[in-house]
Amino acid sequence: MADGAFGRSSGGALGGGLLVAGTTSDAGKSVVTAGICRWLVRQGVKVAPFKAQNMSLNSFVTREGAEIGRAQAMQAAAARVEPTALMNPVLLKPGSDRSSQVVLLGKPVGELSARGYHAGRQEQLLGTVTDCLQELRRTHDAVICEGAGSPAEINLRRTDIVNMGIARAARIPVVVVGDIDRGGVFASFFGTTALLSKEDQALVAGYLVNKFRGDVTLLEPGLEMLRGLTGRQTLGVLPFAHGLGIDEEDGLRVSLRGAVRESTVAPPHGAEVLRVAVCAVPLMSNFTDVDALAAEPGVVVRFVDRAEELTDADLVVLPGTRGTVRALAWLRERGLADAIARRAAEGRPVLGICGGYQMLGERIEDDVESKAGVVDGLGLLPVRVRFAVEKTLARPAGEALGEPVEGYEIHHGVAEVTGGDEVFMSDGSGQGLDGCRAGSVWGTHWHGSLESDGFRRAFLRRVAADAGRAFVPAPDTRFGVLREEQLDRLGDLIEEHADTDALLRLIEEGVPTALPFIPPGAP
Repeated sequence: MADGAFGRSSGGALGGGLLVAGTTSDAGKSVVTAGICRWLVRQGVKVAPFKAQNMSLNSFVTREGAEIGRAQAMQAAAARVEPTALMNPVLLKPGSDRSSQVVLLGKPVGELSARGYHAGRQEQLLGTVTDCLQELRRTHDAVICEGAGSPAEINLRRTDIVNMGIARAARIPVVVVGDIDRGGVFASFFGTTALLSKEDQALVAGYLVNKFRGDVTLLEPGLEMLRGLTGRQTLGVLPFAHGLGIDEEDGLRVSLRGAVRESTVAPPHGAEVLRVAVCAVPLMSNFTDVDALAAEPGVVVRFVDRAEELTDADLVVLPGTRGTVRALAWLRERGLADAIARRAAEGRPVLGICGGYQMLGERIEDDVESKAGVVDGLGLLPVRVRFAVEKTLARPAGEALGEPVEGYEIHHGVAEVTGGDEVFMSDGSGQGLDGCRAGSVWGTHWHGSLESDGFRRAFLRRVAADAGRAFVPAPDTRFGVLREEQLDRLGDLIEEHADTDALLRLIEEGVPTALPFIPPGAP
């Protein structure tokens, strides 16, 4: 197939494009985009993902040191290409309800209020994101773009650069995804289309139903009526699928006090399970760090927000956060700080990652993120943290507990380690690279380190010993293989339940002609 209609990336012509929009946030845009990428690459197509603007605290560092949304890194893995800043040129990282750090082409460029961003800055970025999309289309056979929220947010249409704004600038067709599990999917499809301007409606080529349960034949009369009302066909009905485990953008896919993700915990390899409690701190970032723990047979991972929920935990994790000082105050207000200190005094394991590591230290000097000045930490690690203006973005590798380990760093805090029993991450020759341990308390700035299989097993063995649990890590759990299997499941969803011929036509041929206008259109 790559030698036919998709062979355009080798010359000057642009490759095909498609925008996956949604009737709402969390309708399934990320899943569908990743699924289409995996399905296409299995057909021999050189494909790349793209999201012009992403609002997320769940981010990743590319090999060139650029920060992008983890969802786009996951979609790049689905496409079997290396993630780059071109795939997510604008990343917004909320620091409060009213402001976000703006990351442009992988580097932070400042803080802006929502009003300030939509009042002019966003429009200025349209040329940048269009150039990035054009470059990806020059070097790939196809680019599958993901929208944000809903394209029918008419209050934001003038400054939109991620939904119909980028679709119109690049002249690419749009497929709208709707979550039928929420109800009202037909009204959502019709209303989304009818609230768009005539020019925007001309790009909406069809719909995809997501998370359907039951007999699809019962849905068909509604799909036919929708086609009669809009002149657009439904390009697939994707079934509800448990435990996909892909990286999220905007928040936890599980409620507090629920098991992480939707997967069933496998039986333990040893005699007992290992219970992990993750403190759901404000502005939590990169909560996917614990996915690798949840993938281990016999490890039960929960997100918690009450001190009593730490009682039966064998390991407590303080995750990363965009607001270290704010999260520290939250721990103290809820009694979690005292509960963690008691655990440490009893020799029960605690792990801090990035912002969580900083909170475990003795002192935080922050004139950058919170501008709170000097704040006392929990005092459980001999570490002093000073927030620097420049953000550390890196992809380090080293050794920990005698095993190779890789990770990525995203932080303003610079840690000075003044003691402890041992460094956490080293270069293999004894030279410390990051983090430290004091008793049963561990800390590191490295996100993603638990995805290194040998290190994860070694760490869990130490945790089990300190916790007094007869837990034994399974010797054959390979997180990378599990992630590939999950991405293949997304490709299977598209291949088995979507009209792939129709999707190929849209990608190859572009926007269909003579799509009808649905009144009233945008006001």
